[in-house]
Amino acid sequence: MKTKKSASLKPKELDLLSKASIKAAKASGKVLKHYYERFAKNPLNVREKIGAGLVTNADLEAEHAAVKVLQAATPTFGYLTEEGTVDPGDKSARWILDPLDGTTNFVHNFPMFCVSLALEIQGRIEIGVIYHPILDELYFATRGKGAFINGERMNVSKTTRPEDALLSTGFTYAGRKNNVISEEMHAFEELTRVARAIRRPGSAALDLAYTARGVFDGFWERGLSPWDVAAGSLIVTEAGGRVTDFLGKPYRLDAPGILATNGKLHREILGCLK
Repeated sequence: MKTKKSASLKPKELDLLSKASIKAAKASGKVLKHYYERFAKNPLNVREKIGAGLVTNADLEAEHAAVKVLQAATPTFGYLTEEGTVDPGDKSARWILDPLDGTTNFVHNFPMFCVSLALEIQGRIEIGVIYHPILDELYFATRGKGAFINGERMNVSKTTRPEDALLSTGFTYAGRKNNVISEEMHAFEELTRVARAIRRPGSAALDLAYTARGVFDGFWERGLSPWDVAAGSLIVTEAGGRVTDFLGKPYRLDAPGILATNGKLHREILGCLK
């Protein structure tokens, strides 16, 4: 498919791009499920990326599977992928892909991992897809048209009091080697004092999907990469939530931290993070 690289997509273009994104995410998910179900008999080839966690052959094959679908549908588009198996190409219209968000979970056979895929056109995210292959849950959003899980519209929670809130977070790998970890633990302590409970599932993309769905009332984390949050940030927004950096400014993919909430709790949580 060759579409004009404009932030204003025609309905037919949007439909074709949406179908391509879903097909690509499910192609990655199929690879992940294959490896996950055969984990005991077929150990993974695991290595550690310096300062960036683990990578396995499943990550690489899942990325290849998605890119193959996307290249066939959008041959002129560029890419920003976690594993870097494809030439970045044109940045004005590009796919942002994490073929396996939650690799550490995956390696330990903990089923909290997913595929995260977004389409960015002229610096704006237009499509977001998060696919949880083990539960066969597909989270999907296009700008201005709402957010859905398996085709059913979803919305953020209606929780208004911090003491009733279930929050989620994660800790950056970089924090292990500098003072960021102390800042993260301070925020965790502050929010533990005011929230009902906090969870740390280990997949930022799924944390965002669950916030959009209303399972979590809010999510925050430092040091994430664009492929971790590009899809989820749009999905939360389209589900009626709010997404900012830790200063309360509109979220950008290069921001050092992200806060996504149902909107009603944003101010209180932001105060704790500051």
